[in-house]
Amino acid sequence: MQLTRRYRFAASHRLNTDALSPEENARLYGKCNNPFGHGHDYVLDVTLEGSTDDSGQIVNRDELDELVSREVLARVDHRNLNLDVPELAGRVATTENLAIAIEDMLSGAWNFPARLKRVRISETPRNTFELERLDAE
Repeated sequence: MQLTRRYRFAASHRLNTDALSPEENARLYGKCNNPFGHGHDYVLDVTLEGSTDDSGQIVNRDELDELVSREVLARVDHRNLNLDVPELAGRVATTENLAIAIEDMLSGAWNFPARLKRVRISETPRNTFELERLDAE
């Protein structure tokens, strides 16, 4: 059985890497390299997989919401991903890297019998990134 819960948050970022020249960054990242950054209204889907318990659920949804709120949303909502999120330090603040950081945030505090299966983030209606955990049973 799988359960997916949806969360929303707003954040800004700038795609830029110090390993490239300003011209190369502009060419690679285009308008996303704006020195002032830009923002998104992200949609985060967290998918769990497991068996139902005696209550008929694979997880208590309120407890899951509290964990995601504390471990993820409190760190990223209305933040500058480049400056305010230590989990992205030293990484380009792409949504791919954000998905990895969120998976790490959740894994570090995971306390459910159901396993974290997938983190999916929609950055725009055209850009969705999905990280599926293949290592967990």
